[in-house]
Amino acid sequence: MPDRPVNFNHVRMIRMKPESPINALPPVVIALTLLILGIEAVFQLANAGLIGGPRGVGWRFAAIEEFGFSAAVLDRVIVNGDYSFDMLKRFVTYPFINVQLTQVAFCAALTLALGKFTAEFYGGLKVLGLFLATSIIGAIVYGLLVDGRYPLLGGFTPVYGLIGAYTYALWLQLGKAGEKQIRAFQLIGFLLLIQLIFGIFAGLIYAAPPPPSWIAELTGFFAGFLISIVLAPGGWAALLHRMRQRS
Repeated sequence: MPDRPVNFNHVRMIRMKPESPINALPPVVIALTLLILGIEAVFQLANAGLIGGPRGVGWRFAAIEEFGFSAAVLDRVIVNGDYSFDMLKRFVTYPFINVQLTQVAFCAALTLALGKFTAEFYGGLKVLGLFLATSIIGAIVYGLLVDGRYPLLGGFTPVYGLIGAYTYALWLQLGKAGEKQIRAFQLIGFLLLIQLIFGIFAGLIYAAPPPPSWIAELTGFFAGFLISIVLAPGGWAALLHRMRQRS
């Protein structure tokens, strides 16, 4: 019995079918991004009077009081020994309470982009661990160095933690390719330069220094970079092996 003729047009259509970028995203990255956007959407709808009634206008401020972080929180935990859930939750909830639409947009976009890359390199659950760990470490350092007048809000601290993880992954890949590994730090250098420029302009326009959130963000970057040494394929043993080869 003769074989059925192959429909080459059908085969070509299958091969040319584009892969959905949404399906390619790890679930944990989608969940984090939706949480950032969803909370801000609730605040925006409340401010517009579409939900929450008259009280909805104050939901953002209520959320800052309930879920935000400040040095006073760290004082209550360390000095007063208050390890209640109300205090400890703030170390990981403050990244989801943003204060500006631009902050939300940047945090969501960077979480998607960096989260996809880091999840492919380290694994989805490890990215979630990085996000939470860098949030906690950044908050602790911030609480130790900044007084209670400036609350820590927004997702830039764990985003910088993901940048640290991305930098370490790129550092490894450049090393394997025999290229200059210093190039891995171009992204963080560019972001710090942009942040410095915005800080200068804000100081000139508003005649006030910018909030010291950069302390938590920079801490998040270094924490993400160092934690990634253990999370990367091969972990600490692989790093020691590479160091011995170079020595």
